[in-house]
Amino acid sequence: MKTLFYGGGVVSGQGVRRLDVLAEDGKIRDAAEGLRVPDAERVDCTGKLLFPGFIDGHTHFDLEVGGTITADDFATGSRAALRGGTTMVVDFAAPDKGETLASGLERWREKSEGRSACDYGFHMTIDDWNEGISREIGEMMDQGISSFKMYMTYPAMMLPEGDMYRALLRLKEVGGIAGVHCENDGVIRALVREARAEGRMAPASHPRTRPAPLESEAVSHLLRLAQVADVPVIIVHLSARESLEEVRAARRRGQRVYVETCPHYLLLEDSVYDNPDFLEAAKFVCAPPIRKREDREALWEALRNGEIDTVATDHCSFTTAQKRAGRYDFTKIPGGLPGVEHRGALLYTHGVAAGRITAGDMCRVLCENPAKLYGCWPRKGVIAPGADADIVVYDPGADSIITAAAQAQHTDYTPYEGMATAGSVRQVYLRGRLAVDRGEVLLRNEGIFIPRERRCL
Repeated sequence: MKTLFYGGGVVSGQGVRRLDVLAEDGKIRDAAEGLRVPDAERVDCTGKLLFPGFIDGHTHFDLEVGGTITADDFATGSRAALRGGTTMVVDFAAPDKGETLASGLERWREKSEGRSACDYGFHMTIDDWNEGISREIGEMMDQGISSFKMYMTYPAMMLPEGDMYRALLRLKEVGGIAGVHCENDGVIRALVREARAEGRMAPASHPRTRPAPLESEAVSHLLRLAQVADVPVIIVHLSARESLEEVRAARRRGQRVYVETCPHYLLLEDSVYDNPDFLEAAKFVCAPPIRKREDREALWEALRNGEIDTVATDHCSFTTAQKRAGRYDFTKIPGGLPGVEHRGALLYTHGVAAGRITAGDMCRVLCENPAKLYGCWPRKGVIAPGADADIVVYDPGADSIITAAAQAQHTDYTPYEGMATAGSVRQVYLRGRLAVDRGEVLLRNEGIFIPRERRCL
């Protein structure tokens, strides 16, 4: 089947060009001016932007956290992703402490196979270190798992720094890369003990026990380990101005550092935790916490300057009933926010339409850079001959309002309730097939596992 998209502006990291795009048998066959293909189905994209399918490099579907399970599994989370223009997610396969990496991968394959609406890959969490894990890292690379996750907080998942250093060396050896959650766990636990002793157990204590300096200190610590190991690393969900300064210092030293941030750090402020209504405040509990206005503005500036490489969601959804578990103890509130459905519209609205970034910038951080960083370029992340025909038709004139009632995410709230969007996703094509049309998800279980190579960013 041939499909010709005509009249629209094709977006790449270099900007927007008026091109016609021919898709056939799931691939982009041509992208040029004035294509004439008489036997193709024609899609009029006049006045619209054609983005490559968005890639969300940070999701948590069907994840057990603190005695509960995220509200979105692969079926619901992937449908929400697709509805918002995300045609591929990279989720986190997480073995339990003491398990093999293979056991974690097998469990995530069972969660996802035949259930995902969009394409997907996995990062592999490293929460233990021994000779077996070291050997398995090479085996994971052979199976198309080229990126890994490590934690500097959460005792059940974090690695001692010596083991983290050894893991970085092993990743350097095989050509993998690690994304690291950076917060100083020891001081966080000390601050939590202080809050408990003083009876400060409301959600307002959450950001006060995980302040920005504890993120930036951990970022600095990681980057010095990476300097000694001489290996690139990714700082995931960076939230603070001070952390950006640590990244800049490392880059001045000649280190290769990649930075991811999230929409909630770009759009929200820490005053959300001061709401006297417990549930309204608890909705926003995530780690790192939402920061201050000056942090938000610093992130936008870094995005505009190309210092931030990707914008992912860290989608980790819970219902308000699940958040209620921390009614009398903020540390028991399941941490995480829903967001996989709204990322594209939010970044276009508050970035492109607001004049903070260009459409090319948006394409780089949502499409090109994730594809390059996570080893699926040029199959994904670009509208060019040979790439998968993953296409987002964005209509800048179709303004909308974000509401929980209208979303596909399997939770009863959104952090962006009532926000107006400048335009919205009109259609989404997954490997050449119409997957979403005006908000209706047409494909349910067509997503496939995408094996990935070494990064090329």
